[in-house]
Amino acid sequence: MFKACCAPIAAALLTGTAIPAVAQPAAAPSQTQATTEAKSAENSNEIVCQKQEVTGSRLGVKRICMTRSQWADRRMQDRQELERVQVQRGAKAE
Repeated sequence: MFKACCAPIAAALLTGTAIPAVAQPAAAPSQTQATTEAKSAENSNEIVCQKQEVTGSRLGVKRICMTRSQWADRRMQDRQELERVQVQRGAKAE
């Protein structure tokens, strides 16, 4: 029964034909861009909390709350620090 239901959908996806029930009208680029910019401005100040495990403890969990822009900045700093350490390690091996 599962194959009977999914076969027409799979065939439509493989052939590239549109499925009318799923098709959505395309929005104007300027409207989409303005909406995206407004949402990103709103979301950058939204506070997001994450649970992080405490090193050396099986049960220790610390809850850290920051804005989305602060989380993005922290990810960028962590990535830069990791790259710096990897470059230093590679220089010592030679």
